[in-house]
Amino acid sequence: MDPIELGILVSRFESICEEMGAILQQSSFSPNIKDRMDFSCALFDGNGGLLAQAAHIPVHLGSMAYAMKDIVSKIEWLPGDVLVLNNPFMGGTHLPDVTMVAPFFHDGEVKAFIANRAHHANIGADAPGSMPLSTHIDQEGILIDPVKLVSEGEMDDALLSRISSNNALSRGDFLAQLGSVRAGLDRFNQLVEKMNATEFTSAVTSLNTYGEKLALAAFQAIPDGEYQASDFMDGDGIHQDGSHDKPIKINLTIKVDSGRLVFDFEGTDPQVGGNVNCPLSVAAASVFYVLRCLMPDQAPSCDGVFRTFEIKAPVGSLLNAIYPSAVAAGNVETSMRVVDVVIKALSTALPERMCAASHGSMNNVAMGSRNSEMVGQWDYYETIGGGLGASASSNGLSAVQAHMTNTSNTPVESLELHYPIRVLKYAIREDSAGKGHFTGGEGIERSYQFKESAQVTLLTERRERSPYGLEGGEPAGQGRNLLNDEPLPGKCSLTVKPGDRLTVLTAGGGGYGKAE
Repeated sequence: MDPIELGILVSRFESICEEMGAILQQSSFSPNIKDRMDFSCALFDGNGGLLAQAAHIPVHLGSMAYAMKDIVSKIEWLPGDVLVLNNPFMGGTHLPDVTMVAPFFHDGEVKAFIANRAHHANIGADAPGSMPLSTHIDQEGILIDPVKLVSEGEMDDALLSRISSNNALSRGDFLAQLGSVRAGLDRFNQLVEKMNATEFTSAVTSLNTYGEKLALAAFQAIPDGEYQASDFMDGDGIHQDGSHDKPIKINLTIKVDSGRLVFDFEGTDPQVGGNVNCPLSVAAASVFYVLRCLMPDQAPSCDGVFRTFEIKAPVGSLLNAIYPSAVAAGNVETSMRVVDVVIKALSTALPERMCAASHGSMNNVAMGSRNSEMVGQWDYYETIGGGLGASASSNGLSAVQAHMTNTSNTPVESLELHYPIRVLKYAIREDSAGKGHFTGGEGIERSYQFKESAQVTLLTERRERSPYGLEGGEPAGQGRNLLNDEPLPGKCSLTVKPGDRLTVLTAGGGGYGKAE
């Protein structure tokens, strides 16, 4: 395909994903999707290979790309179908992330798939926010195996009622996802109508060939050899008898041969009792994210890129967990540590291209009430940013999201409008960054005061082990959680009373190079 035409086609694919995201955001009801923008949109070819994605949430997109071929191959597709799923062991990530997939038919054949994934704060768990301190997948909410929500254009209202728990807010968000998918189908149809079937197939082949070539060219900058690194999760949060959680090891060996890479997580600890386990697709998303950062800006995110690397993890390990293990925090916390380990391993091969560790946690706060006298049942969930790691050329940014999450913060005005909460403080956390020739970014301090009783779950990391520095840079300060100024564990579930103050202080980023 002509390079200019191919570049235009890639831009058109990506613009469809961007428009789908805009429609989903503007038509949703919950602050989680409308304000935080915790959603992602992507296009896939007729076999489930990635065609394009918007710059949304890395952990959503990489895991979808890794699992989509297996998902779509097991379904008998008909025009007008829309599939819904969240099962982490069948292509999902964790239960709040619900995926919708619709086939695009052209001349009677499936030529592509349109998909989005959005985080639902209420997916049926007993704990508000549907991010409980769980030990079994059934405790985390409704498990949705791949099933048709819409069959040949007919909505399954009973299924929609079940997965939305008959909650109007949740139902509205599901309908917003559905509208986004249908808009994607319309836009894709407008694009393909200008091409015949042969031209479209040829374009997909050209796109993947181009993506593979660019990826190989980028990865050939990594010297051939083996590179090893390990790091630890603070723990799984289950042992809260006053003693520290047992650290959980993530181990990685990267084998590089002429731009082809194998990521082998042999030596990673077995899956644990708590919910920091994750399916292999989540680990794959973390790897893909780091590799994508090594590629040039113009490189497409397509299936061709995935042909350049392989991922291995022992079945039943932390990074390749099996049913019925709990996985709620694996998607949000373990994915972040996998990024740290991949960067750490590659830093020995490409020290000037890797940054020090960032704050290393999505700092998950889930809260709400099932029997609130003030506003009825409510669920709220958000992630809090921190400091970025410094690099060989610059200081780290302060008070931002890092790596596997790309969500916005919830504005204070929106939070206080929708929920019985006051935000007492929202500020940069001074002196939390790692020092060095270049200094890491500072973390965040966010303090809430509750107007009524509520249940709160915290799933946070880097409370026991600091984000590392590189090339002589100092580690960053650890994060802390406080209730009425008293320390809380990194992972805990608690009940708060009116007037109680919850404070989350997130970690900074590591420094790079020795301070002068």
